Amino acid sequence: MRRRLDLAISLITVPPVLFLDEPTVGLDPRSRRTMWDAVEEFRARGTTVFLTTQYLEEADELADRIAVIDQGRIVAEGTSAELKQDVGNERLEMGFRAAADFAKARDLAEGERVVCDEEAMTLSVSTDDMRYVISMMSRIEGAGLDIGSVSMSKPSLDDVFLSLTQRDSTEEEGVGAK
Repeated sequence: MRRRLDLAISLITVPPVLFLDEPTVGLDPRSRRTMWDAVEEFRARGTTVFLTTQYLEEADELADRIAVIDQGRIVAEGTSAELKQDVGNERLEMGFRAAADFAKARDLAEGERVVCDEEAMTLSVSTDDMRYVISMMSRIEGAGLDIGSVSMSKPSLDDVFLSLTQRDSTEEEGVGAK
C-alpha cells in the first residue's frame, strides 16, 4: 500500500519530464497494468518519461527507446525492434512427446543451428532462412516422428540483455568476491 501511495502522489501533476525508478516493483498484476496505463497517458500528453526497470517486458511495452546498462555502462541503445534485430533471428521450437522421437529428431537436425534441450525434449532453431526450417521439419515429418508442439518466436528483450551481457565462467566466479 505504501508503494501504491508513493506512486499515486508522484502522478498527481503532469510534468514535462518524469523520472520513474522501477515503479512496478512489488505491484500485483492489476496495479502494474494500471501503472502502465498511467505512463502511456503521460506520454500521450507530451511528458518525457525516463523509466528504469529490470522487467524487460515492461520496457518492451512502454519505451520508445531503450538503453541496456551493464556494470554501470550503456552497452546498447535503440528501439526495441532495433535491439532485437541485432540479437538474431526468429526461433522455431519443436517439442517431442517421446524420448525416442526426440533422439531421432536430434540426429536428423543439422549442425550448430539447432539447440537441443534433453530435459525438455525440445529442439530450437534460430535462423532467418525459412527454407532451412522447412527442410528440417520435412525430414522430421518424413521420419514419422511425433512432434508434440511447434512455436515460432522473435527474440525478446531478455534475449537481447543476455546476449549483450554474456560473461565467461571466470568472470562469473569473481562476482561478489571483492
